[in-house]
Amino acid sequence: MSSASADLFAPLFADPDVLEQLSDRARLQAMLDVEAALAEVQAEIGIIPRDAAVHIRGAARADLFDLNTIAVETATDGVPTIPLVRHLTKVVQGSDRDAARYVHWGATSQDIFDTALVLQLRRAVPPLLAHLDRAAAAAANHARRYAGTPMAGRTWLQQATPVTFGLKAAGWLDAIARQRNALASALEDVRVLQFGGAAGTLAALAPHGIAVTERLADRLGLTAPDLPWHAHRDRLARFAAALGVTCGVLGKIGRDVSLLAQTEVGEAVEGKGGGSSAMPQKQNPVAASVALAAAVRAPGLVATILAAMPQEHERGLGGWQAEWVTMPELVLLTAGASRAVAGLLEGLVVHEDRMGENLHATHGLIASESIAMALAVHVGRAEAHRMVEQAARHVRNHGGTLADALAADPDVTRYLMRADIDRHLTPEHYVGAARELVERALRGSKTM
Repeated sequence: MSSASADLFAPLFADPDVLEQLSDRARLQAMLDVEAALAEVQAEIGIIPRDAAVHIRGAARADLFDLNTIAVETATDGVPTIPLVRHLTKVVQGSDRDAARYVHWGATSQDIFDTALVLQLRRAVPPLLAHLDRAAAAAANHARRYAGTPMAGRTWLQQATPVTFGLKAAGWLDAIARQRNALASALEDVRVLQFGGAAGTLAALAPHGIAVTERLADRLGLTAPDLPWHAHRDRLARFAAALGVTCGVLGKIGRDVSLLAQTEVGEAVEGKGGGSSAMPQKQNPVAASVALAAAVRAPGLVATILAAMPQEHERGLGGWQAEWVTMPELVLLTAGASRAVAGLLEGLVVHEDRMGENLHATHGLIASESIAMALAVHVGRAEAHRMVEQAARHVRNHGGTLADALAADPDVTRYLMRADIDRHLTPEHYVGAARELVERALRGSKTM
């Protein structure tokens, strides 16, 4: 997170507000916040002297500690909580020797570290959700504005039947809104205190262990679990999975926009594209690339969290440690993709004229289903499909329009006049329930 490489790419792939909440300094402060809150609730219950809690709270400031020293000592101690507690004890000793005896009273390293992670997630994810809200609002604007704007629908990267750009944007909106709520729910589920002592029995605080747990959770604004979860990582795993799906949703939008922005398509482009060091004419889809890169990287990070779940007995070895850098990286990656897609959709430039040109590029073939359905009323679906397919093959092999090829077939004109053929082959008129579907998405996003 703090390497030169990460700093170089952070403005592109990350989010500054989220990065601040997930920094090493923020992690240190979160651990100190837990230590201070622990001392305060223990003082309230009468486990430690009230003066001790005051001195511990006064020393629980990250600016009093050297991050590099703690990092170096972590390499020996194995967990950053251990050197942090050691240095916190020294700072407290400087103001009150007796108070220093009560630092980290009855807790274990993982209690402090896991709870600090939860505090960081609680602070880091809201900016991410705000970006998703921006993206959803922008998608809704496009859906509403272009609800009736026809364009070529594409399946297997080939023109299929007409859709509207509003419907495409409504699909983006629907997915973003669903995942925004899923991610918020997963965050709420993970907002749980970790506190169990050495092996999860709270033995060092007997008979006050449960009382300390409940008061500490309340003091930190977290939920008190029924049991400590040192080796049960399902909440974090579900949260990681929600982040991974979010990246996938955003990657889908990035893929759509990058394909629409191709020179040969030109139907929609990023308002602020990037340039090329060699080709002055280029306007590269940078935001789309950020979303796609996140969608590529996220599955591996989620897989790491999932692979770390089978942890040993009461405290894990290796699996827990694998989470330490993976979870912050996954959150930061998702935040960067969310920010990129929000900006992309807010600045998206839509070229309706190119949509119209591309819609008619196949000389009527895009409306083949429309004419086949009209014929099916008279000859059945299979025969209608054969007749239109034959005409389409003639257009592909010999040129001309589908309307001309159909009008030249007496088996077709037996049932449809040329005016009927032209009407059914007007792609703008074959967008089905697109408007109604857009309205459903708009209404649905308001209730999610």
